[in-house]
Parts: sequence; C-alpha cells; structure tokens
Amino acid sequence: MKVWQPGSYLSDQRGANVADWSWQRTARRLSTLARLAAPYKGRTALAIGSLLAATLTSLAPPYLAKLAIDDGIRGGDLDDLTWIVVAFAVAGLANWVTSYAQTYFTGWTGERILADLRNKLFRHLQRLSLGFYERNRAGVVISRLTNDVDALDQLVTDGVTTLVQQTLVLGGSAAILFFLDWRLALATLSVVPAMAVATALFRVRSSRAYRAVRERLGLVTATLAEDIAGMRVVQAFTRESANRRHFEEVNAHYRAANHQTVVTSGLYFPFVDFLSAVATALVLGYGGYLYFGGSLTIGTLFAFMLYLSNFFDPVQQLSQLYNTFLAATAALDKIMDVLDEEPEIRDRPGSRDLPPIKGRVRFERVHFGYGAGPEVLHGVDLDVRAGTTVALVGHTGAGKSTLAKLLARFYEPRQGRITIDGIDLRDVTQRSLRSQLGIVPQEGFLFAGTVHENIAFGRPDASREDVVSAARTVGAHDFVLRLEDGYETELQERGSRLSLGQRQLVAFARALLADPRILILDEATSSVDIGTERKIERALRLLLADRTAFIIAHRLSTIRDADLIVVLEHGRMIEQGTHDELLARGSLYRSLYGDWAAEVA
Repeated sequence: MKVWQPGSYLSDQRGANVADWSWQRTARRLSTLARLAAPYKGRTALAIGSLLAATLTSLAPPYLAKLAIDDGIRGGDLDDLTWIVVAFAVAGLANWVTSYAQTYFTGWTGERILADLRNKLFRHLQRLSLGFYERNRAGVVISRLTNDVDALDQLVTDGVTTLVQQTLVLGGSAAILFFLDWRLALATLSVVPAMAVATALFRVRSSRAYRAVRERLGLVTATLAEDIAGMRVVQAFTRESANRRHFEEVNAHYRAANHQTVVTSGLYFPFVDFLSAVATALVLGYGGYLYFGGSLTIGTLFAFMLYLSNFFDPVQQLSQLYNTFLAATAALDKIMDVLDEEPEIRDRPGSRDLPPIKGRVRFERVHFGYGAGPEVLHGVDLDVRAGTTVALVGHTGAGKSTLAKLLARFYEPRQGRITIDGIDLRDVTQRSLRSQLGIVPQEGFLFAGTVHENIAFGRPDASREDVVSAARTVGAHDFVLRLEDGYETELQERGSRLSLGQRQLVAFARALLADPRILILDEATSSVDIGTERKIERALRLLLADRTAFIIAHRLSTIRDADLIVVLEHGRMIEQGTHDELLARGSLYRSLYGDWAAEVA
C-alpha cells in the first residue's frame, strides 16, 4: 500500500486520474458495493420497486395539469375536470407513500451495508501482519474505518436512489417534452452542448479536489491521534506551540483542498441555473409565438414549463450528487486499498495446528531483513532446550527484539528456519503457535476495561479465583485491592490511571494466567522501579519454572540468573554461555556487563 507523503499527490495526479476513471476501476467499485448489498436482496428489490413507482407518480401531475386546462377548463367540461383533479390528488398520495417506502427501504439497506463494511474492514485489519501497522500511521488506518466509511453514507443510503430516480425523471421528462411538442423540445436542447462542456470541466476539477480532501483528512486524523496519544510527552517537552503550528499547517492543507471543491461548485451550479433560465426564456418566447399562431395550446405550454423544471432539476440534483459521488469513490478507493492489503505472514495450505509443545526452540541459519531493507540478522544459529531461560543481550540494534518477533512469527526469515520441538513454524497455523506463546513487552499495554478483564485477556473464561491467584503470584493483588473498585475498577485507555510498574505487574499476571509454554519478555522490567522489580523477580521464578523463556533485558539480576546468555552484535550471534562462563572469557559480554554494573553503581 502506498503511503501518501506531502507533495506526492499532485505529481501523481495525471496517471491517477486515468486509472481512477477507467472502466475497470469503476466496475470494481460497483462490484464491491454489489457484494455488500447481496445479503439484502429482498429489501433492495422493495427499494427498487418503490423507487420506480415514486418516479412514475412524480411524472404524472404536469400532464394531468395540461388535461385539466385544455379539456376541463377551456373545454368547459366539469366532469372531466373533476376526474382529473381526483387523479391529481391520487397521484400525489401515491407519490408520498412510494417515496416514503423508497426512503425507508433504501436507508435500512444502506445502514446495514455500512455496518457490514466496518465489520469487514476490522476483520481484515485483524488479519494483517505486524509490518502493515509499522508502516502506516495509526490515525490514517483509523480514518479508513471512520471518515472514509462515513463518506459512503450519503451515497449508499440516498445517493444511489437519487442517481437512478433523477436519471429516470430526466429521461422521462425529455421523452414527454418531445411528445408534447418536438419544436419546443429542440429549442430546449440548444443549451445542452454548453451544459455538457461545463459538466466535463467540473468533473475533472472536482475529481482532483475530492481525492485531495480524502488524503488530507486522513492526515488530520493521524496528526490528532498521535498528538493526543503523546500528550504527556508533548507537555513534558513544552512542545505545545510547535505541535499547534504543525496541526494548523496540516489543517490548512485540508481547508485548502475543501476550498477547491467549494470554488468549483460555486462556478458550476450557478452556470447550470443560468442555462435553465436561458432555456425557460426560449420556451416562453417560442411557445408564445406558437400559441399566437394557433399551433400550440395553452395547456401544452403550461405542462411544458412544468416538465422543463423536471428536466433541469435532475441536472442540478445529479450535479450535486456528483460531489457526493466523488467524495464517496475517493473514500471507497482508500478502503479498497486497505482491503487489497494481504497479510505478509500467511498460513500455508494444509498448515496444521501446533500440538502441545515441550518448548525446544532452534534457529537454523536464520537470515532476516525488514521488507526490502538491508539484512539485520546474518545466519543466526541457536539451539535452546525446553525449560531453558535465555537472556538476549547486546547493544541497541543488535537484533534482540527481531529474534523475538521471528519466534512469534510476526515476520518470517528470508533464509533458514525456526523450529519448536522440531516442527517448522511455517508448517503450523499462526493461531495455534501464538496460543502457546506469552509475550510481555517493555510497556504492558492495557485496554479500556476492568482490571479483571485485562488480566483475563488471554483467557476470557478464567474464573475470578484464577485471576486473583495470578495477580497474587506476581505481586499485583495488594495494589489492585487498594483501587476504588478492586478488580472491577475501570481502567482508562492504555491503563493511564496506573503507574508504569503497576501496568507491568498486570501484564505479568495476564501472561501467567495464559500459562504459555514459551515466554518472551521484551525489556519487561526496564520501566519499573527497584521495589517493583523485586516483586517481579519473585514472580519470574514461578513464571519461568518449567517454561522456555527468552528475556531481552538490561537488568543485571535478570541476566545473571539466566540459564543461557546469548550475545548479539550487528545481527550476528557473537557468543553464548552462562554468566560465569562469559565473564571468564573476557569478551564482549564482559564489556557490556561492566557498563551495566557501572550504571547500577
């Protein structure tokens, strides 16, 4: 998926316009909407039927007015006039009923289509690999689910029916105009070439403007999401003014794009009104001439004037709908771009579930690089027996966290393979693999919800006793009881009401309750104080017992107690052994250990 960068939009515009308005892309948009509407065929059929009925009843009154004037009033026939008036009232009532039915069924179907689309997008986002989220800003992804789906609202709930109805009204009115008097109809059509040219120009300029609006609205959402999420850092570094200026700049670009749509519409729609006035003047002048010549009745001229309004009103409606259509198609293109994203990590055909494991892990000549970037792991070989606690150490960028991501199969090696109990990870389903893994990151991510729900996140069916036992084991029970509602205390987004140490204890309790066979701790104790770390150390002894564990840490106590220490440097495994063995060798580990010891001192 191409990520928009400032300045890239205009340079790509010519090629983008050709692609956007190709029949292939239009057909793809329609097929996407058709698939979403497929489950609601019955309601869709009722909407179409009521739409046709509403259109027919809307075309009847002007012709009935002609009959009333020519046959009833000028003909002096009161009975005919009475029946025509009754028919006029019946047509109006029928139009009211069918219009309501059309609005109801269309709105019912449209809202469910939008809800289904949101669900489909969310399910698809759940399938995408970690790399997608590392490449794309969270706010832009959120904008696809919110702003872009909302942009489709008016199209699917009202726009499609307006398009069909107004097209039918336009075509029906044109046919009736020729039926009433072909001479006046030809006079009316004299303004059509100018209208066609104006519409073509409007379409090109509006297309460019509305695509820019969708792009820049996504940037506004992304900027807001990042600034709000990072507000503590913003205020800590007194970056409020700089962030305000940055947001004002992003917002100004969004305003400028919207202004272009306003300017374009402001030129086009008054011009259509002007052409309508010109056509009306022509009909009045030429129709009056024909009437005085005796070749046109006053009722026909009156009906023609009413149908003339029916002819130009749909043009206005369709032109205004074009704005909605442009915004919706630009949004739909963005949504389809996300739906076109394929997971980078996919289960192979015939993949089987990983059976209950003992926990022996082997990295066999593993090479890896992110995307098309340079290689960051160079032939790593590592054999870890089941139940072993492994500490991965090295300078920043050595490849420690990359090894953990590969083990969880968030990424796959370019070369080599990773096995658990001799089974290649690529031969098993991701779900079955991760169900036997536990991961505690540097900052325990907590969701909005109760403390109980956060601890039971990996085991939603866990009993209260199991949750309390896990919290007690890792040392979280006491502080949880001090919260106003204990385990039912509602936490805010990311658990902001808790300290870093408390969040991490909850994350440890969550990992313990899930009871994984392999545990990955990625700098899990680096953000906690010494007192909390001691609680975690006691919990770790229970947590790591009889489990294979990979610990990425800088804390000396965690490293010293590991069964195996693996030293990485620039994506290569430099050495491995126990703490005492590596110190005795006097190599890179001894230098790193000396630096850590100096920091503690």
